[in-house]
Formats: sequence, C-alpha cells, structure tokens
Amino acid sequence: MTDSIFYLIPLFGVVALVYTFWRSGWVAKQNPGTPEMERISKNIAIGAMAFLKAEYKVLGIFVVCVAGLLAFAGAKSPGSDPLVAVSFIVGALCSAAAGFIGMRVATQANVRTTQGARTSLGEGLKIAFAGGSVMGLGVVGLGVLGLGTLLLIFSKTIGTDAASIQKVMTIITGFSFGASSIALFARVGGGIYTKAADVGADLVGKVEAGIPEDHPLNPATIADNVGDNVGDVAGMGADLFESYVGSIIGTMVLGTVFVALPEFADSFNGLGAVLLPLTIAGLGIVASIIGAFLVRVKEGGSPHRALNTGEIAAGVILLGGTLILVQTMLPEKWTVGETVYTPMKVFGAIFLGLASGIAIGYITEHYTGTGTKPVIGIVRQSVTGSATNIIAGLGVGMLSTALPIVVLAIAILGSYHLAGLYGIAIAAVGMLANTGVQLAVDAYGPISDNAGGIAEMSELPKEVRQRTDKLDAVGNTTAAIGKGFAIGSAALTALALFAAFKTTYEATHEGARLTIEVTDPKVVAALFLGGMLPFLFSAFSMEAVGRAAMSMIEEVRRQFREIPGLKAGLDAMNRNDGKEIADWPEADRKAFQEAHGQAEYDTCVAISTRAAIREMVKPGLLAVAAPVLVGFFGGAEMLGGLLAGVTVTGVLMALFQSNAGGAWDNAKKMIEEGYEVNGEKLVKGSDAHKAAVVGDTVGDPFKDTSGPSLNILLKLMSVVALVIAGLLG
Repeated sequence: MTDSIFYLIPLFGVVALVYTFWRSGWVAKQNPGTPEMERISKNIAIGAMAFLKAEYKVLGIFVVCVAGLLAFAGAKSPGSDPLVAVSFIVGALCSAAAGFIGMRVATQANVRTTQGARTSLGEGLKIAFAGGSVMGLGVVGLGVLGLGTLLLIFSKTIGTDAASIQKVMTIITGFSFGASSIALFARVGGGIYTKAADVGADLVGKVEAGIPEDHPLNPATIADNVGDNVGDVAGMGADLFESYVGSIIGTMVLGTVFVALPEFADSFNGLGAVLLPLTIAGLGIVASIIGAFLVRVKEGGSPHRALNTGEIAAGVILLGGTLILVQTMLPEKWTVGETVYTPMKVFGAIFLGLASGIAIGYITEHYTGTGTKPVIGIVRQSVTGSATNIIAGLGVGMLSTALPIVVLAIAILGSYHLAGLYGIAIAAVGMLANTGVQLAVDAYGPISDNAGGIAEMSELPKEVRQRTDKLDAVGNTTAAIGKGFAIGSAALTALALFAAFKTTYEATHEGARLTIEVTDPKVVAALFLGGMLPFLFSAFSMEAVGRAAMSMIEEVRRQFREIPGLKAGLDAMNRNDGKEIADWPEADRKAFQEAHGQAEYDTCVAISTRAAIREMVKPGLLAVAAPVLVGFFGGAEMLGGLLAGVTVTGVLMALFQSNAGGAWDNAKKMIEEGYEVNGEKLVKGSDAHKAAVVGDTVGDPFKDTSGPSLNILLKLMSVVALVIAGLLG
C-alpha cells in the first residue's frame, strides 16, 4: 500500500495536466472573431511572450548561480545535501512553466471571450473561465507532479525510515525555494510592468486627453492589456503556486516528527502524516476539475453566482474526501509530549484553514467591492478632491486589516489547539487544496478585462462591451477576493515553514533546542529588522513603478505631440465630445478613423518590459540575502526573530495595500457608472472622477505590485531559512 501511494500521487498531477492540455486545445479552437480583433490580440500575445522571454533569461542566470551555491554548500556541510540544488531547479522550472502555460492560454482566450460575448453572456463566461481553469489546474498539476515525483525518486534511492525521510525532506525543501524565487520575480516584475503601463494609460489618456479606457488612440493601451496578463495571470499563478507547494512541504517536514512513533507503524510505514498533505492536494485536483465543470450561466444570469457554484461544490467535495483520508492515513490516536492527536482533530484544523480562507475572502470583498459602505465612502469624499479621496482610501485600507487578522488569529490558535504545529501547517493545506478552481476564478478576471479592451479597440457594438464589462466587474470582485485569499494563505504557509525551520534545525543539530525568546536582545533586534523589511521592500517596488511610469507618461505625451495623425484624431474626438460618431462632421470622422493604428504601441511595450526586468532585481535580492546574512552572522535564534518580524508586518502591509488599492479602483468605477451623491449624478470627466482616477492611480501599485509581492517576500524568507537550517552553526 505504501509503495502504491508513492506512484499514485504523481498521477493526480498528470490528470490535472491532461485537463489543462484538453481545455487549452478547446479554447484554441473557438472563433477568434474579426481580422481586427485577431490583430489586436496578436499584439497583446507578442508583448506578453516578449516579456516572459526577457524575464526568464534573467531568471535563468539567477537559478544557475543559486543552484551552484546550494550544491557547493550541500557537499561541504553534513546538515545539507547537494541534491537540494536538483530540487531547486525542478521547483523553478515548474513555477516558470506554470506562468508560461497560463500566459499562453490567457492571450488566446481574451479575443475568443470577446467573440463569445458577441453571441451571449454565457458564451463569454464559458470561454473566459475555460482559459482561467487552464492556469488553475496547470499550477496544481505541476506542483503535485513535481513534488510527488521528487518524493518517489528520493524515497526509493535514500529510504523511508525516520532518518532517511528526514534527509529526503531536507532535499525536497529546495523545490519550494525554486518555486518561491521565480514567484517573487514574476510578481514584482509583472507588477512593475502592468502598473507602469496602467498609470501611463490612465493619467495621460483618461485625465489629460479625455480618452476612454482601452481606446485605440491611446499608445499605452496594448501595454496595459499585456500587463493584465503579466501581473494578474502569470504573477498571481506564481504567487499561489509557491504558497501551494510551500504549505505542502512545510506540513510534510512537520509530519516527519511522527515517523518513528510506534502508533504510526501501520500507517503507511510511519509516513501517513508525511503523505497526507500531498494526498489532500491530489484530492483537491479532482474536486477542482468537478467544480470547473459546474460553472455555467445563461443570458441574463449572474456570472458571480455561477463561479460561486463551482467553488462551493469543490469545497464540499474536498471536505468529504478529506474526512475519509484522515481516518484512512492516520492512526486512531497518538501522543507527542503533552499533545494528543486524533484524525478528527487534524480534520478540524483542515476545516479551520478552509473556513478562514473563505472568511478572509468575503471580508476583503466587503472593503473593496462595488457598492459596499467603505467604497461608497471613498466615492463621496472624491467630490471634494483628490486629497480627501486619498485620505479615505488610506483609512479603508488600514481598517480592513483588523477582521482578517482576527480570523487568522482564531485559525492559528484553533488549529494549534487541535493538532499542534502540524495543525497550523495542515490548516494552510486545507486553505490551499482547492487552488485549482480558486486560481481559475482569479485568472478569469484579467481574461475578461482583456476581452473588454479588445471590444473597445475593435469598436464592436455597445452590447458586446456591456457583456464584457459585466464579466469584468465580477472579475474585479474575484480578483480582490483572490488577493485576500492569497494573503491569508501566505500567513499560514509562512507559519508552517517557520515551524518546519525549527523542526529541521533541531533534527540536523543533535541535541539542540531552538528557543526564540523575546527577552533576548538579539531576537528583539532581529524582530525590528524583520518588521522593517516589508516597508523597505514596498519602497523599492513603489519607486520602481514611479520611475517606469514616468518613462511611460513621457512616451505617451510624445506620441500625442509628435505623431500628426494621432494628434488630429484626438483633436477631432475632443471637438465632438459626447456626440455619436455618426453625427460628427465628415472631416472629423475621417481624421479620427485614419488615426487608428498610428500609435506606436511597441515602444510602450518595450518601455514596460525594460523597466520591469531592470527594477525587479533589487527587491528580489533583498528577500534572498536578508535571511542568509542574519542566519549565518546572527545564528538560528536571530533568524527566527527576523522571520517573526517580517511575517507580522508583511501580512498587515499586504492587507492594507491590496485592500486600499482595490477600494480606490472600485470607487472610480462607481463614479464612471453614474453614482449619485446628494442628488447629483457623477459622470466621467467630472472633478470627482478626476480625483478618483488619481486615487486609483496611487492604489494601482499598492494592489498590483508591492501588496501582492509581500506575500511572496515572507514565504520566500521562511523557505530560505528552512533550506539553510542544516548549515547554521
């Protein structure tokens, strides 16, 4: 039975990848629409793949250098193993492949979603969600296949007794390090790319020139649409991929503590607790595929309800299957120290993790969703200008940290009470087991956003844009919920990895006990250093967006100023503001139509690409270097203090920034939709709208660059600590 499960686990990953290739092929066969739609989509796809190619070239150098260092350190230290380098490379390759698969299908699905929306809302949703499901199942498939295969190979060559499985897990931690490294650069680089383009398109296009969003006269439009894929597809996918594998590996490492217990002798030769998280992940793949098939909507129906149906169904299937798994794979009762464990207590921890993830998602929706009280407050304060809009958004962001932290505290205390440190770690697995369908819903958002942009640039009938806007509005909500979910999972995953670091250090240093005392001055100093790092990291990210955005703004202004046809088209549009194009004078209509396609889109794409690649290096190196330097020069206790500090501050900063940015974004959208304040209907181009655009522009790097990247910062630092635990003196 033990041997068969080692072979069975990778098969779950194969099933997920078979689904992604089948669904990707189905998307590719759908009608791509008119030649103009195909041309625009092709430009977006070329820009997205050009960015990935440039990014992966830089990351390839990083991976080779780090793998060499890991191999050298592993060969020289008895507490590590040179094979960690192999796991690191496999993890990096899987993370990069997940981003590539998601990006490729998203840039195929966007134009086909637009074409589907020409037929019906349901057809548009079906194609957009199919594209998202390729990303979701691709991520979990690569994670389970990669981890399962490494576990199979190393357990067969090294062994499965208590000492051997500890060594196997030390080697496999490199997989999480590789995944986290690629994820950080993908998130930071993608966030810089998308926000540089977005700020240029909004400030110059919307505010200065008065052009609608995604209009073909705006030179930054293609770069903006590329950015949706780079940041919210590849970036979000890499983020959840490393949370997913990090939570599984952290739990597996903690499960090694139980291997030698006599109660586990009949539970897969002592490996029941080690194999359980991977098996739950495999079950999550099955649940996610079933949930994906249940996402359907008819014309006039609610896309939000359809997506919720898929997620809820997957959650119910996961819980039912997990209840059977824990009773099958774990003994009836076992004791470590004063803690008594049972299968139902472990199940309770898993349930707490899943419930807390859902709760944080809905709390996030309350603070960022269209029409909610906090967002309406920002809309009202926009009437009095940009300053009050920004003050209101900052207040909402700060307030939004309270309830999620309370939920996390309850989940941590509850899961620890039920099953100790293993309970906290398995709670993170429970939260992330349905990543396949959760990420499918997240990736659906940018695909729908791109579909709306293509509809606008192709000048399709208004009802098409209305349908894509309805899909996109739901996508904005799911994206906000997804960011909250990602932050919550990052907190629990970081704690799981932190606990695994402590366990690994004690296992590789005979007789050592790692005690982190807050009265120790070294630990207190490290706490402050760790608390400072998210601020420093955010500063690097925000400054990078500012510099890249300045270059983009100057380029868009140059094109409006120096390209005669573009300027003539813009002047014609401004002269006839508010009129249907059929009512324009013939000369203005001709100038406007001739201006289409004259913008130098490629130049803007190149600016975003260069800026993202150049600026992502400094934040990335900070995340890797900080734990290494503190660990080797300050010791394991000081490194523990650093991790505690960065985790607390990082989670709070991530919640604050992501939620403030989301609230500003939806406040702007409410004004654009004509929300009434004191009996006056707000409209595009009004002073309130301009204030809201400024707030949204400030919030963009909050919610799409520095905020989400902090998730990866705190997980990556914990992973680095786990990898070097055996090397510390």
